[in-house]
Amino acid sequence: MKVNGKDLNPVSPMTVEDLVLSTGRVPDRVAVELNGKIVPRAEYPRILLKEDDSVEIVGFVGGG
Repeated sequence: MKVNGKDLNPVSPMTVEDLVLSTGRVPDRVAVELNGKIVPRAEYPRILLKEDDSVEIVGFVGGG
């Protein structure tokens, strides 16, 4: 699987939420795109990732 352009080989099945948490991010503070489509936050714990998936995780940054 590719995550933010880098290859990742998870050792066990993982959900979108598992992936986000494994990066040290908080699921409520990111947006996730899976194979070109935005994943609704409520679906993070339910969607299992596959070997050929492409994932982009974008964090929100505050400022002004």
